[in-house]
Amino acid sequence: MELSGLMSDNGYNYPSSEELRNIFASSCVEAAARYLQISAKEMYRRMKRVELFRDFIFPCYDTLHTQSREIVTEDVINALKTREQKLNINAA
Repeated sequence: MELSGLMSDNGYNYPSSEELRNIFASSCVEAAARYLQISAKEMYRRMKRVELFRDFIFPCYDTLHTQSREIVTEDVINALKTREQKLNINAA
């Protein structure tokens, strides 16, 4: 069985490394939004505004994706709030 975007013996196409990272980033958005009780659209907007994907989620993927959902969600929210505060951005 070959992985990463190739078809296996059973006909299943496994996601590429880039697709796995995007799926993980999407799950970070959804989990953080759920925790803060805001929409995923609003969470994505906030995370993109402070470049959390470029500077935190994607570069730290190898470490983050091995952690529990709770720890990742906490780390993402802490990083988001820290960056918003540092950039003097109001969350609303």
